[in-house]
Amino acid sequence: MPSKVSCLYLLTVVCWASALWYLSISRPTSTYVSHMSVSIRKTVKPHKNITFTNIRTRPLNPHAFEFIINEPKKCESVAPFLVILISTTHKEFDARQAIRETWGDESTFGDIRILTIFLLGINTDAILNQMVEQESQIFHDIVVENFIDSYHNLTLKTMMGMKWVATFCPKAQYVMKTDSDIFVNMDNLIYKLLKPTTKPRRRYFTGYVINGGPIRDMRSKWYMSRDLYPDNKYPPFCSGTGYVFSADVADLIYKTSLHTRLLHLEDVYVGLCLRKLGIHPYQNSGFNHWKMAYSLCRYRRVITVHQISPEEMHRIWNDMSSKKHLRC
Repeated sequence: MPSKVSCLYLLTVVCWASALWYLSISRPTSTYVSHMSVSIRKTVKPHKNITFTNIRTRPLNPHAFEFIINEPKKCESVAPFLVILISTTHKEFDARQAIRETWGDESTFGDIRILTIFLLGINTDAILNQMVEQESQIFHDIVVENFIDSYHNLTLKTMMGMKWVATFCPKAQYVMKTDSDIFVNMDNLIYKLLKPTTKPRRRYFTGYVINGGPIRDMRSKWYMSRDLYPDNKYPPFCSGTGYVFSADVADLIYKTSLHTRLLHLEDVYVGLCLRKLGIHPYQNSGFNHWKMAYSLCRYRRVITVHQISPEEMHRIWNDMSSKKHLRC
């Protein structure tokens, strides 16, 4: 009869053998483990690529605003030769009306189709918003998105204008962006600069070109912090008081802006987008970004003049219109 020790040994061997047999049939073979490892790596790798792609394509500045006043059918019948985008504020009704009655009159050039659009955000005063809405129902020349209308949101206002042209008026030939205190010599703009009888330009941008750098003085209206813009020089940009570009550039700038960090200085920001696009703005001395004392001959030579009141606008327009026969 076997001893107790022998029985215990035999039992231990049987238990180990059973355990090894169970593990061998329940655990994957070495080949299957290797296959699983490769499968896991293949699963993880695309995940990393997708994440990286998202980082690259996700909008840095998504312009997540909606039109709350719009004129989407303005270009349905005929594509305009020129769209004029005018940055304005709610209280500037007199300025808008002066523009409508003078250089911004869409019927001035007959068969040369001109479109005038006023750009606004929303005001913190509900009454002013209602007044602009009523004005829009009368004149149908106002576009508003739901960002707060402020000096620091001027870039959003211009990008809204670019978006509007690209979305609702892509077949226009040219676009001008300007402000509500600017007088525009439309004869010079239309016939001397843009020339309707010539072939339309592409990737074209012109105005008063500024080559400068950021102002670091916090007291300045144009202060730019190093955090927002660390470089010591801006790319060439056109003064926001008035610049002109071919309509294809509106779409290019708007799409580029979605991946360009927002800056509150609108004209500088447009310059940054142009640099990314490889478009160099052309200098044109006819665009003046300062106040200029009126004289008939002097104003006949320019395209834009800054800081013009509604009263001055009427006076200048009437004088220039009634004295076209006079020579300088």
